[in-house]
Amino acid sequence: MNIKKSLALTRVGIMESLHFRLGTFVTLFGNLTYLVLVYHLWKAIYASSGTNMVNGMTFTDTIIYLILATALFNFLEMFMVWDLSRSIQSGKIILDLLKPMSFRKFMFWNYSGSHVISFVLTFTPTFLIVMWLTHGAIPIGLNLIYFAVSTVLALLVNFNIEMLVATICLYTESTWGINIVKETIVLLLSGATIPLAFFPETLRHIVDMLPFRAVYDVPLTILLRKNGSDTFTGMLTLIAFQMGWAIILTILSNLFWNHSVKKITVNGG
Repeated sequence: MNIKKSLALTRVGIMESLHFRLGTFVTLFGNLTYLVLVYHLWKAIYASSGTNMVNGMTFTDTIIYLILATALFNFLEMFMVWDLSRSIQSGKIILDLLKPMSFRKFMFWNYSGSHVISFVLTFTPTFLIVMWLTHGAIPIGLNLIYFAVSTVLALLVNFNIEMLVATICLYTESTWGINIVKETIVLLLSGATIPLAFFPETLRHIVDMLPFRAVYDVPLTILLRKNGSDTFTGMLTLIAFQMGWAIILTILSNLFWNHSVKKITVNGG
């Protein structure tokens, strides 16, 4: 892989993200509104429970988890389904396939610039604000290094989930419903909407084996040192879980794309 070409795409992505600054600020405002609602919702839940701890998580633990999950969502979010759908409808997909770089690599590095901007403008400030407001409630140590590794693996897992769903665009003209279903499943079963600790035990055991957990719950569990991730073995186990799913989904999405792209139809051609 040519690193210069990849980094060139990253720079283009950064410039494009900075060019549409208003969109970034609108997103931040929307997330702030969402977090205010989440705060009051969970405050009411804990108040009605009559206890300071629910399913092993205090109110502070839950709010920190959900705030960072929202920031991580902004960092990892991709719009591959929409972009691929528009490319097929406009015929631009043909030009993308003719580029001197595989389509999958092109899409991955094309989004890398927006990931950099999201990390700098969204996740980092959110992390620092949470640390300040909670007086250092997030543990600082080797967990930050493992969190960085885990976040990269989460990005790979999320990319391949997106790629699997986006490939369906080659078979159908209707992608809105497919994408909504995908977003709902990923956000719910990854812990981004509700911490997985609040799931019923039977459902939790099932969700723990699915790849969606690797996107949000695992990085946050490592960062906050929860559920056994406060040990070296615990963190390595979670990293291995992510790596395993990253490899499996990469193989599956590659096979699905390579098979499906042969059947592409653009404007009846």
